[in-house]
Amino acid sequence: MPETPAPTQAPATGAHHLRFHAKHGHLHATFGNDWFALKAEAFARFFGTPTFLISQTVVVAVWIVLNVTGLTKFDIYPFILLNLAFSLQAAYAAPLILLAQTRQADRDKALTEADAQHREDLAKANADRQAMAAQQTEILLDMVKQNTALTGTVKELTERVATLTTEVHNRMCPIDPPTTRAKK
Repeated sequence: MPETPAPTQAPATGAHHLRFHAKHGHLHATFGNDWFALKAEAFARFFGTPTFLISQTVVVAVWIVLNVTGLTKFDIYPFILLNLAFSLQAAYAAPLILLAQTRQADRDKALTEADAQHREDLAKANADRQAMAAQQTEILLDMVKQNTALTGTVKELTERVATLTTEVHNRMCPIDPPTTRAKK
């Protein structure tokens, strides 16, 4: 997997999916990011591919067939030159594989740290949202209590106005009409 270079400056929130890794951009791999280190890692990764294994098997088979059948005699049985080639390959492969593992471990560590920081940021944002929701709930409950009190006050005032209106009406318009006028 090719190494994704981290941006040198932290992008705006939500701008890039690797924004949480930006602060780890200053980290360098143990063996650097120069041409040799990158090529050595690519070569070490190639050692484990089916292409390499099949190619090596074909070369070894052709080597043995050529020397056993007598078509050529550059490495007769017990194939000392072939053993030397394998030893040389192993001598270079082991450090290159370790190099690739070390570089991958460095990347994994940086990614793990960035992921942990991201989870912490999410937890903090969630706690902030919960605190804000609790505060808004308290405000809403206070507003409901105030609304209930105002509704009670409006009811009392309405009843008082109705009582006063009835009193004014009774004083202005008596209930019993004068009987003297009706008889005439």
